[in-house]
Amino acid sequence: QVTVVESGGGLVEPGGSLRLSCEVSGDASGVYVIRWHRQAPGKEREFVAFIGTGGTREYADAAKGRFTISRGARNLWYLQMNKVKWGATGVYYCEYESRTIPTYGKEFWGRGTQVTVSS
Repeated sequence: QVTVVESGGGLVEPGGSLRLSCEVSGDASGVYVIRWHRQAPGKEREFVAFIGTGGTREYADAAKGRFTISRGARNLWYLQMNKVKWGATGVYYCEYESRTIPTYGKEFWGRGTQVTVSS
């Protein structure tokens, strides 16, 4: 079983920076992908960023050039948010998707961390 826990959310001013963390515990070895998603108030969850085991990264258009997804210490990943815009408010979720048999394709989600953009 895999457990995902996000942290680092809070208040941030427009133009400011915030770093979110995603800690994965349990049987999280092998090949995987990590994704960050955002769910704004009253809206559906949307993709923000992706990182694969080999370091491949992808970003939503709104995040390109301002957000960076990275891996830290063992089983710890980050989403560095710079030049935050008003539209960044929402709950940020980390998703761990296994790419290793026998759990290939299985997704594990955290409960999210709230980011609020406010001046």
